[in-house]
Amino acid sequence: MKPPRIAVAIAVLGLVLFLVLPLAGLVARAPWGHLLGQLSGVRSALVLSLVCSTAATALAFVFGVPLAWVLARGSFRGRRLLRALATLPLVLPPVVGGVALLFAFGRRGIIGAHLPFRLTFTTPGAIFAETFVAMPFLVLTVEAALRSLDRGYEEVASTLGAGPLRTFARVTLPLIGPSLASGAALTWARALGEFGATITFAGNIAGKTQTLPLAVYLALETDPDAALALSLVLLAVSIAVLVIIGSRTILDARK
Repeated sequence: MKPPRIAVAIAVLGLVLFLVLPLAGLVARAPWGHLLGQLSGVRSALVLSLVCSTAATALAFVFGVPLAWVLARGSFRGRRLLRALATLPLVLPPVVGGVALLFAFGRRGIIGAHLPFRLTFTTPGAIFAETFVAMPFLVLTVEAALRSLDRGYEEVASTLGAGPLRTFARVTLPLIGPSLASGAALTWARALGEFGATITFAGNIAGKTQTLPLAVYLALETDPDAALALSLVLLAVSIAVLVIIGSRTILDARK
């Protein structure tokens, strides 16, 4: 059944009001004539954002893939609670997440007070905050892929003598490769755009913790053109990630 005209009208109105017009305003006010010059002035924030988001994605992969495996294939009491905890950063305000990280891993935190190094207001701290916020995207994507995967290939590998870890590494991971790539892309994009947890836990220190979103926030007060240029970079990255994920989805559907 096709949606009625009123539903189509509401959908179009919502799309225009909350998506098209804000983005159109951003593009219309962008300093196209000296865009590259604006970006060169914040090159350190751009490089730092790429480094932190890539490192956060790597950390999310190391810890998130096993977690997704446990959630998808494990059978134990408390699995729902574990899934809720694993996905909590999706609904938790980022600033609250930053405060939680601060009281756990800060210099006077319950764990940070006993660490031989400092995480707060450092580049590793910014990576840690981005991982906290972005890892659920990888966990949910990989868990869904594992749940929908045909286990026949894994069972064949087990009958041939392969252990669980070898089967997972040699059979399961290649089979869910497209989902891994999509989850990693979403994680990377979310880490790149992280603001609240980063500024709360790692601060806004130029060259150390000032990522692109933080530079946009600071530039809005002193150099609006630079803020617009940085916003366009983040917008272009977001669109590219969505296009890549959409292309992979179409290719998977055709297989």
